Amino acid sequence: MELTVIMLRTLLMYLFVYVILRMMGKREIGKLSVFDLVISIMIAEIAVIAIESPHPPVLHAVAPMAVLVVAQLIVSNITLKNRRLRLWFEGKPSVIISQGDLNWKEMKKQRYSLDDLMMQLRENRIDHVADVELAVLESSGKLSVIVADKKKQDAADSRGESAKPKIRYGLLPLPLIMDGLVQDDSLERIGKNRFWLRQELRKEGVKDFKQVAFCSMDHKGRLYINRRK
Repeated sequence: MELTVIMLRTLLMYLFVYVILRMMGKREIGKLSVFDLVISIMIAEIAVIAIESPHPPVLHAVAPMAVLVVAQLIVSNITLKNRRLRLWFEGKPSVIISQGDLNWKEMKKQRYSLDDLMMQLRENRIDHVADVELAVLESSGKLSVIVADKKKQDAADSRGESAKPKIRYGLLPLPLIMDGLVQDDSLERIGKNRFWLRQELRKEGVKDFKQVAFCSMDHKGRLYINRRK
């Protein structure tokens, strides 16, 4: 009889956890942030306890799991609209390699070893660090790599020209406005100010920063503007 109860509770927990993960969204399934990882581990642990202990009511396991899901959904909705909280919960991407140079200070800060770097470069089929234009350690722990275009550089050098883009900075594209809030640190990187940004927005018919959901600049100095709807 007890074995039957355990089997039924296992099936019930499986269905409940499956529904919970679907509610949390596809992003959480693929790339977990630290907050989402903690929630997922706690949900899994509660489910295992509920299966191994068939005597307490199932509600004793379902209730705390439901509380965790509600907390995750609330935090996700809040961080979706507030970038500061989003960075606090999920962390900021870190530039590990820029134009072939290793950022030792950032590697030490993130406790990111050379072995970790070499492994992830091999996963990206990179065999020479100098070939890396930009390598960014994402908040999920994945290393995003942009390889320098050697053909364009060699062609430019043969013509005595420079293939370097107009603007050089770490993260591409560089966000200038997010959720209606101006990113002053990004403007400083490109040597611009709010007055310049306002003038550029007015050329596109935008009168106020709050009308912009997202504005970014690529390495060629081109602006991308997405208005709030």
